[in-house]
Amino acid sequence: MTQRLAAGPGAEWGVLPFVALVLAALLVGVSKTAVGGVATLSVALFAAVLPARESTGVLLPLLLVGDVLAVRAYRGHADRAVLLRLLPSVAAGLVLGVVFVARTSDVVMRRTIGVLLLTVAVHHGWQRARTRFRSRARAREQGPEQGQDRQDRGRQGVAEDAPTVRQHRVRTVFFGLVAGFATMVANAGGPAMSLYLLSSGFGVLGFLGTGAWFFLIVNLVKVPFSVGLGLITADGLALDGLLALAVVVGAGVGRALVHRIDQGVFERLVLVFTALASVDLLR
Repeated sequence: MTQRLAAGPGAEWGVLPFVALVLAALLVGVSKTAVGGVATLSVALFAAVLPARESTGVLLPLLLVGDVLAVRAYRGHADRAVLLRLLPSVAAGLVLGVVFVARTSDVVMRRTIGVLLLTVAVHHGWQRARTRFRSRARAREQGPEQGQDRQDRGRQGVAEDAPTVRQHRVRTVFFGLVAGFATMVANAGGPAMSLYLLSSGFGVLGFLGTGAWFFLIVNLVKVPFSVGLGLITADGLALDGLLALAVVVGAGVGRALVHRIDQGVFERLVLVFTALASVDLLR
């Protein structure tokens, strides 16, 4: 396991821990402009090299660098109505996260967020599997032509069983609370937000544009809380200065890849990376 190190110019860095942090910063950039789910790997890598509380403070400024780059790239693709619906429950989740961080230990923080993310990922995967099962069952009942039409619509993101207005509101509140709490506790709100946007039927560009504005706003709001809790420090910012270029490079790589990603592959990647990072946080 990677050796845990204290952040700061005076720390004795080994090669592997520093390479792990550079890779994590690179993935931050990729996650902001291409595959959002890989950001959870960044969270896991930072938590592997640094103590959990310290890692959140070091990672936040790097996420903001990525947020700014993502907003510049995809600002025209954001759904403002979705943002407005999410913000109240996200704000409540942030407040709960602040209280939790102030009163809990490193290990409890890491494991709590791991359980949350894994639960959300498994639930969404189960829903997708159930929808595919129902689609195939109906296809067998209604004949090959209608069945093929339903499968084609499913691949294009058309839901077989559209949620009611009440279900949609409940889902918005739930994911908003989880995203706000998770992002305050461990900069890990991305998976919850990703799953919400996927379940709402967003394509790749709408997903990235809405997510970019969401996290720029939320991460800016988190800064004063993080400073007050002692998560953002001068030593951590010095380390961020060394890693910021990797975020910029990763964002460029992501922009080069985004138009080559199939929607189905994109969704599967988000789920897989979310689950992997969640399991790692449970250790």
